[in-house]
Amino acid sequence: MDNKYNGWTNYETWRVNLEIFDGFDPFDYFSDDQANMMDWLADALKDHAEAIIFENYDQKSTSSLMEDYARAFIQNVNWHEIARHMFLDYADEADVAAYKEATA
Repeated sequence: MDNKYNGWTNYETWRVNLEIFDGFDPFDYFSDDQANMMDWLADALKDHAEAIIFENYDQKSTSSLMEDYARAFIQNVNWHEIARHMFLDYADEADVAAYKEATA
């Protein structure tokens, strides 16, 4: 079964990219080290999204059904796809060309 959604890996990836990262320039929030960004950007995006989603969650209390569903939802996100999309949208031309050459 093909789970692709609007050109993305799945609905979860599309939705997180749309709701959390639409218009998000990683260079405004993270290191300006474009050449090495693809090595760590996916993990940084996941951490950033989790901080936004769970910032008001009191981790001392027991797990709630809502939190369980949210964690299951974001577990299916393809963070590398979002990172690649952002990098190609916001990196300068030389770093994009180097990235494309390295991944060809």
